[in-house]
Amino acid sequence: MPRSKDVPSDRSIPSGSDFLQLDAADAPAGGLSDWLAQRLRLAIADGRLAVGDRLPATRTLAGELRVSRGVVTEAYQRLIEDGHAAGRGRAGTVVVAAPVTAPAPAPVRTRTADAPPGAVFTAEPGADVFDAVRAAPARIDLSPGTPDLASFPRTAWLRAERRVLGTLAATGLGYGDPRGTPELRRAVAKWLARNRGIAAGPDEVLIVNGTAQTLGLLAQVLRGRGVSAVAVEDPGSLGARQHLRYWGMRTPPVPVDADGIRVGELRDSGAPAVVVTPAHQFPTGVVLGGGRRRELMRWATDTGGLIVEDDYDAEHRYDRPPVPALRAMLPEHVCYAGSVSKLLAPALRTGWVLAPPELHGALVDAKRFTDLGSAALPQLVLADLMESGELERRLRQLRRRHRARRDAMIRAVDTHLPGAAVQGAAAGLHLTVTFDAGFADTDLAAAALAHGVKAHPVSWHRQRCGRPGLVLGYAASTVSGIEEGVAVIGKVLA
Repeated sequence: MPRSKDVPSDRSIPSGSDFLQLDAADAPAGGLSDWLAQRLRLAIADGRLAVGDRLPATRTLAGELRVSRGVVTEAYQRLIEDGHAAGRGRAGTVVVAAPVTAPAPAPVRTRTADAPPGAVFTAEPGADVFDAVRAAPARIDLSPGTPDLASFPRTAWLRAERRVLGTLAATGLGYGDPRGTPELRRAVAKWLARNRGIAAGPDEVLIVNGTAQTLGLLAQVLRGRGVSAVAVEDPGSLGARQHLRYWGMRTPPVPVDADGIRVGELRDSGAPAVVVTPAHQFPTGVVLGGGRRRELMRWATDTGGLIVEDDYDAEHRYDRPPVPALRAMLPEHVCYAGSVSKLLAPALRTGWVLAPPELHGALVDAKRFTDLGSAALPQLVLADLMESGELERRLRQLRRRHRARRDAMIRAVDTHLPGAAVQGAAAGLHLTVTFDAGFADTDLAAAALAHGVKAHPVSWHRQRCGRPGLVLGYAASTVSGIEEGVAVIGKVLA
């Protein structure tokens, strides 16, 4: 039957969609998926697609654009790999992350109360400056220490929460054990046995509000026993140092080299306790070598010293085998601290501490009189996720995603910061890059922030002088954000 003149032929049907006014005719030859993925990224960046928005079904959009469904599926997959979107089963593909609007240069300047106007950062900022910079908005945030928050397992968490609330007795809503719920302490003991080689019973586990609270409680207990100094790695975490100092502790620095903390200089410091990050040192990323481990344990047994083992992001490793926890080898001298901040989200404020027997009771008392114990409901949900195997599945997924982002950052550093030395690539959630140059890394970080990219200057985490550099986190950024952020730093540096 002949076609009516009023009915368009297939060839004349436009290849456009009302969705974002997309027109496949605008795409370069052979690059449909690249073009579509880039158009979607731009729409997320400028707010036309907001977090929570659902993308059209692949079949629907392919039909409107008159392209194969595979083109749309591949474009969506690229957004998922970048961390901009997530597949939600029957709910479709949903936008889960978007860049934050870049700040104007003026608010970038942060200074201590006694610093002159216009002073930017400080070699070692006070807590107010550190918190202000950490909270400052940035278009691309490459700060270290944050996991992929966009991939938080919301569905699994909600399922576990329903299971917990469906079976929880009314008495479970009252005041509980300040040590933590029995369910989570059992789950943590099993988790540490499987993943860190630590043999400990539930009664040895104390649930706390993250490693930060562990440091605060421990400082209070040690002060009550006449201890006034806790040695720290140099470079080492500024945040840990600030917590210890807040509670009145001196923090003598002990240098770190390619094998980890230099135990001879720890002995010379005379400090009776030391905080170490042996599995993945912050910020250098070195692993405490076997010889140094034996030296450190010998220091503890010879002097009666206390080793505070911050098992910082030990789970996140890519190119090396796991290393045993110090606690597994010397429980009577090691206070082990861990948390789910780098595995799930810092917002949960949930961690654990295993103290030597002589300190355990005092730490429980300090916890009791601080807050009567951490919130029980999140503990029960976390215990469910641990026992069900969901947390281990989450870890396997994160390793694949974080490895891809780590690789993207290394490529970007090679391209845009060719003179930089890279440290800590085998594990963790960040890289440290240092330069043979005569500039202040605080100036570099401030200039990058003025251009919408946030990173930590290495000097923040040092108590002694050293090479300038930046600590660059990659876990919470998309591949495209990492590439753009490092490119901006390269332009600023040039």
